[in-house]
Amino acid sequence: MIADRYRPPYELTPSILRLVGEIGEWIGRYSVAADTSLSPRLRRGNRIRTIHASLAIENNTLTLEQVTAVIDGKRVLGLPREIQEVRNAFAAYENIDRWMPTSRTDLLEAHGVLMAGLVDRPGEFRSGGVGVFHGDRVVHMAPPAERVPILMADLLTWLERTDEHPLVSSCVFHYEFEFIHPFSDGNGRLGRLWQTLILSRWKPLLAYLPVETVVRDRQEDYYRVLAQADERGDATPFVEFMLEALRSAIEEALTSDHVSDHVSDQVGRLLDALRNKELGTAGLMAGLNLAHRPTFRKNYLEPALAAGLIERTQPESPRSPTQRYRLTEKGRAAVARRDSERQNV
Repeated sequence: MIADRYRPPYELTPSILRLVGEIGEWIGRYSVAADTSLSPRLRRGNRIRTIHASLAIENNTLTLEQVTAVIDGKRVLGLPREIQEVRNAFAAYENIDRWMPTSRTDLLEAHGVLMAGLVDRPGEFRSGGVGVFHGDRVVHMAPPAERVPILMADLLTWLERTDEHPLVSSCVFHYEFEFIHPFSDGNGRLGRLWQTLILSRWKPLLAYLPVETVVRDRQEDYYRVLAQADERGDATPFVEFMLEALRSAIEEALTSDHVSDHVSDQVGRLLDALRNKELGTAGLMAGLNLAHRPTFRKNYLEPALAAGLIERTQPESPRSPTQRYRLTEKGRAAVARRDSERQNV
């Protein structure tokens, strides 16, 4: 097929058009909020959350705190491969501003950075067949290796010339990239990175939006829509899924303490419970009158850890059964600020 006539198969459904409009409105609000409150510290925190979630999707078991420690150059007890994955991912996201979404050279360089020390030939298209597995199940068999250079040339040319809205074109590219599966390994994390790159060329602030955290939380749906798109022979289900994930990520960013230094009510309650003591998960959940562990981790514990308000007493052994949590200096300052605000009400 002639490259300049190539168009990936997908439909602009009413749902897609509605989501593009809604996301545009949310991005406007996000931009206003972030212009005044998305500090360098919070941008870095969002990037670390992005890296943690993207690697977690690929079965990296390091915790958010461990990922942060690796990036900070601290010693972490973990599998060498997983630590290398974190270092590579951070280096890749730090280079995102200098790569062009439509450049084959930049795409190969990005893969080289992401997969350095992890595969035999980082930065080179695969030379053999490859399948996509979810657990023990094959969910997709990629095109033959000899077709990869042609298919990627067509896709990059389409991305360069398309008039489609960047929200849509980034999702279509992401799906087509995963369908082609141009590398022997690292396709998932590079596909997500490249979608972020495409979106950041439209709205630079989106380089710091941790969409991957939403995808990680909906991982079963992520694989399900990939399979649906394969069965249909077009990207439409995947585009709808990713647009919903983008909308959710922006909504969460606006309503959480990741866009401002304001402490959420849930995190504030956790800080109050830790005022002058160290508590484990069971003690904290009891003090907060919570019974659902996933809710506790998502809304209370992980945001407080990510914001640097609390820390583990055994950071080198995050899964220790005797693990406890305590306030950091920043956490104590946040508690004092909340106390002052209450007195002034």
